Amino acid sequence: MKRQGIAEALRDAITEEMDRDANVICLGEDIGVPGGWGGAFTVTLGLEKRFPDRMIDTPIAELGFFGVATGAALMGLRPIADVQYGDFLFLASDQIINNAAKLRYMSGGGCAVPLVMRAPIGATGRGSQHAQSMERYFTGVPGLKVVAVSTAYDAKGVLKAAVRDDNPVLIFEHKLLYGSKGARAEPGAVDATSDIPGEDYTVPLDRAAVRRPGRDVTVLGWLLMAHFAAAAAEQLAPAGIDAEVIDVRSLSPIDYETIGESVRKTGRVVIVEEGPRTGGVSAEIAAGIMERFGEHLLAPVVRVASPDVPVPFSPPLENLYRPDPERIVAAVRQLLT
Repeated sequence: MKRQGIAEALRDAITEEMDRDANVICLGEDIGVPGGWGGAFTVTLGLEKRFPDRMIDTPIAELGFFGVATGAALMGLRPIADVQYGDFLFLASDQIINNAAKLRYMSGGGCAVPLVMRAPIGATGRGSQHAQSMERYFTGVPGLKVVAVSTAYDAKGVLKAAVRDDNPVLIFEHKLLYGSKGARAEPGAVDATSDIPGEDYTVPLDRAAVRRPGRDVTVLGWLLMAHFAAAAAEQLAPAGIDAEVIDVRSLSPIDYETIGESVRKTGRVVIVEEGPRTGGVSAEIAAGIMERFGEHLLAPVVRVASPDVPVPFSPPLENLYRPDPERIVAAVRQLLT
């Protein structure tokens, strides 16, 4: 076992998968520059030395290199496409939505698209065009699997599972959870380190994870909000409020089996997401809970989310904009009164 952050765990996962399968390649901007940072957040640091022919630096043209990645997947390779900031997925969305996600269906199952896409998201002092929570735009795309990793253990296991999957998988990672060091250290970073086993393992792409068992209320979150939900649960415990915290993790498909077990037990649900409230993933989950487990609810589902405005650049405003443990605590207390 070794203790790692998410960036290190992802780096090891990529290395091990490239060692295991010569068809695995990486594409992206600045991911293989000799002496560089290893992409925007050090995930591919040094890999150009070990895999000089399979770490492919691309121009600043997301639509282009996501098209290359999709074509490579169709021809039997297993590409990992790295977008520097999740916001830039808008530039690649035609290839992701109209090609990668649909070609297996359009070919009657004759074509597989084993494409992995990695995207860092979340508000981290970079302004509105480098801070969005992009999940809402892709969870409703048929043919696309969407996963959000909150711990280093999950990051490594999910990436390995995604590389071995024959469908396109979009993995969201939060910039405050990488644990990058030196020049890429993030102010306000949250500890997402894990003990990583030495043996090979994968994490299912369609399962949520119960991070803290409880009996009084179910709190759902993912990425940074899973950590904030856990922090809120610890604040509530001294008052005798026992919150069950579930890291949703799989955003498409959603693991209603795990969520349902918790809802039947607690009867109360709070869903926390970093993105704006209107049209968010939390709205879909709330509707899904009501449709499946409405008779078990003792109160309406409560959502905690950011307001419907662009992410502010000012750090104090950004912290006010984004949900925090205190807002989650307040929502739980209100729900239980």
